[in-house]
Amino acid sequence: MQDVTKELAEAIQYDRLLDTAIRLVEVPSPTRSAANVLNRLDEILQAEEFSVERPPAGWPEAPAVVSRYESGQPGKTLQFNGHLDTVHLPFVPPRVENGLLYGSGCSDMKGGIAACVEAMRALRETGLLTAGAVLLTAHDLHETPWGDGTHVNGLIDEGYIGDAVLLPEYLADPLPIIGRGLSVLNVKITRAGDPVHEVLGGSEQPSVIGAAAEVVQRFAELDEELKQLSHPLAGRESLFVGQITAGEIYNQAPIECTLAGTRRWLPGTVMQDAEDQYRQILAEVAERWGVQIEGRFQVARDAYEIDTSQPFVAAFQSAHQMATGNTLSIGAKPFVDDGNEFVNRAGIPAITHGPDAKGAHTLHEEVAADELVRVALVYALTAVEFCKTS
Repeated sequence: MQDVTKELAEAIQYDRLLDTAIRLVEVPSPTRSAANVLNRLDEILQAEEFSVERPPAGWPEAPAVVSRYESGQPGKTLQFNGHLDTVHLPFVPPRVENGLLYGSGCSDMKGGIAACVEAMRALRETGLLTAGAVLLTAHDLHETPWGDGTHVNGLIDEGYIGDAVLLPEYLADPLPIIGRGLSVLNVKITRAGDPVHEVLGGSEQPSVIGAAAEVVQRFAELDEELKQLSHPLAGRESLFVGQITAGEIYNQAPIECTLAGTRRWLPGTVMQDAEDQYRQILAEVAERWGVQIEGRFQVARDAYEIDTSQPFVAAFQSAHQMATGNTLSIGAKPFVDDGNEFVNRAGIPAITHGPDAKGAHTLHEEVAADELVRVALVYALTAVEFCKTS
């Protein structure tokens, strides 16, 4: 495979790949408004005569992009999947300095998608994909809380899936075979009546802040219990509160208090059980304090785990070793992404692996162009190895 690695590495063009990334980054695409950048990807692919489909996948405002490169011979299909929407921060246009690409979405994950496109180019130009096919899918509605993941869900439900999938999120090490599930928690505590000064009856009103304090305490007690549920790679289950808001002024009894946080769980925990546990706490506190409590349990993705004995894992490890000279350690994915859904919804193995990029979800995203080249080579080699497996 040394000759294959050398030929693919020579086919991957630094300037072409970087130009593709720039062309994607220069199109603003906050979640729910990614139509223009999906159109840009469509243009890039069609200009190079790759096939392109545009299924709405439940989101006609920004139809997804689907492209295939077929070897013409029987074999497995390796999917490259990524989102082109970005978090809702002020737009930062692309610029390149000293081999680093800066700009909105360059690390999360337009640079990674550009690497996927370059991998497809290299495979086609070398003819080294001798079996099976590569499937590229790109979509909107990824970033929470603005998106809900339903765009990629729609692609999966409509059958736009391979036999395995690579996702170029900004995780270069380790090789993640397990990931926790995640739900975003939003709690709204209210009481009847109007805001009132504490000495004019406010102190006699049901306290939304007191109720919130008990919710936080109950959550902390549950988090202590959840420490007992742990995994040597993925860590422990948790319940975290990161935001509390209430009141207009220090001596006025408010009518509303809100808090927000996260609930994370491991494979083996039933998602509905975690939600029921959460809602039971809220119901008990509401009754005790005489307030109304609304709780949202916004599931991002369920927990997942893949079998390390699968041919896909071996093919990816082999490709990474050929491209870099290093074998990745087996580990966990610290965040939640669409790979969780491919495992749980589509039933196919998913590996998140992308550039060692910086600044995701900030105004200071950056990725080294050399890292995009590396990812393109790893992806192309994985396709050569995996698609020929029986």
